[in-house]
Amino acid sequence: MTLVELPRGADRARVRPLLELADDAPREVDAVLAEDRIFVLVDGDALVGEAAIADRGEGVVELRSLAIAAAHQGQGRGRALVEALLERLRGEGVRRVIVATAIAGLGVVRFYLRLGFRASSIERDAFTPERGYPSGLQEGGIPILDRIWFDLDLA
Repeated sequence: MTLVELPRGADRARVRPLLELADDAPREVDAVLAEDRIFVLVDGDALVGEAAIADRGEGVVELRSLAIAAAHQGQGRGRALVEALLERLRGEGVRRVIVATAIAGLGVVRFYLRLGFRASSIERDAFTPERGYPSGLQEGGIPILDRIWFDLDLA
């Protein structure tokens, strides 16, 4: 498997289904496609997963999107993608990576903690219709409302 950066201007539409796995707000998906650096994990011709980052200045990047295709989930591919991305970012001189996810997504919260990320703050009512998210979102019977932010120092 190989981590490849999709250049801006490249055909990024093929990544949209993966981005939609990671975010329920179409305007957020559109923003990632238009603005962010997008990396894909490929196995031959198969698109296994994606990660998108945004530069936040002063050596900080935000991991804005992360998804693994359903057929490849539960096989360590998400961990492999993030570890390869972190290694690349270290080589580029990035000092810190931040990422946010819904608190209700307990599996995703555990995923980031296992990778060494630390909780840094909670943003209440981040997933509302006013912010482009459908009303009534739930995961495992838990309403998706609040976002938890994590960070990881790469130094």
